[in-house]
Amino acid sequence: MTTSKVAIIGSGNIGTDLMFKIIRNSDILEVGAMVGIDPDSDGLARAHRLGIPVTHGGVAGLIAMPHFDEIDIVLDATSAKAHIANAAVLTPLGKKLVDLTPAALGPLVVPAVNLEAARDMPNVNMVTCGGQATIPIVAAVSAVTPVHYAEIVASIASRSAGPGTRANIDEFTETTSHAIESVGRAAKGKAIIILNPAEPPLIMRDTVLCLVGDADHDAIRTSITEMVERVCRYVPGYRLKQDVQFLPVDADEPVHTLVPEGSPPVTTRVSVFLEVEGAAHYLPAYAGNLDIMTSAAVRVSEALARQSTLAGQEALR
Repeated sequence: MTTSKVAIIGSGNIGTDLMFKIIRNSDILEVGAMVGIDPDSDGLARAHRLGIPVTHGGVAGLIAMPHFDEIDIVLDATSAKAHIANAAVLTPLGKKLVDLTPAALGPLVVPAVNLEAARDMPNVNMVTCGGQATIPIVAAVSAVTPVHYAEIVASIASRSAGPGTRANIDEFTETTSHAIESVGRAAKGKAIIILNPAEPPLIMRDTVLCLVGDADHDAIRTSITEMVERVCRYVPGYRLKQDVQFLPVDADEPVHTLVPEGSPPVTTRVSVFLEVEGAAHYLPAYAGNLDIMTSAAVRVSEALARQSTLAGQEALR
């Protein structure tokens, strides 16, 4: 089978986990380059031992590689600020970019919800770890009944939040909130991230709260269950922590402060509790927040590769 070569920019935890996921799980992607800026990084050392071309010269080093023209897709696991600069250089060179930062230059994509949004796009954004875990649930509820307000709380192990994650906290909340609305189809969205300092580290836990009107509870449960199964196809450690909860909203509760002006009456609070256990390809199992991002990015990259292969076949006919 024909494979598409990818380059990974960022030789830290996320980039290295991406490398191992592609090597172990993908039959249509091939890691053609690992790119970093720290010559002593563990990611570059591991890639070199595996025979993967490496450079610590950043994007300039990648472009200087003799096989750069063979790279089809570039996965960027750096930071929001760095991705803006990387995209300005690589997009004019015809490379498709899969952005694992909150820069959000391209369409926001959650594979279980809107994978088709990546089609024919030069730059695809993977939202955030919290968004990848929770937006499928908001979308599942929205598929049954309008969601007037959706709030997500992503709790991750403090030890799994590296310098990049910490530097992008503000972008995390902004990008995730926007995606709750644009991808999850909630009228209004809010995102909160908690860095849990517990020792030993706890796996990722997520809470999704949706405010809705009168709706079929069984239909919502079924929609959520089907969505969880869909996400599990590429993130096996993704699961419901307990049954979906439905609570009535009293008429005197001030939910009008949360929903957009003019919204229909809110009668029900839907609460969903999730946990995400990592596959431990490179990162520890408690780092489900990073695992769901890399798993989603591989899923999108494979879709882009298939699209490119089909386009090439059509061109030869």
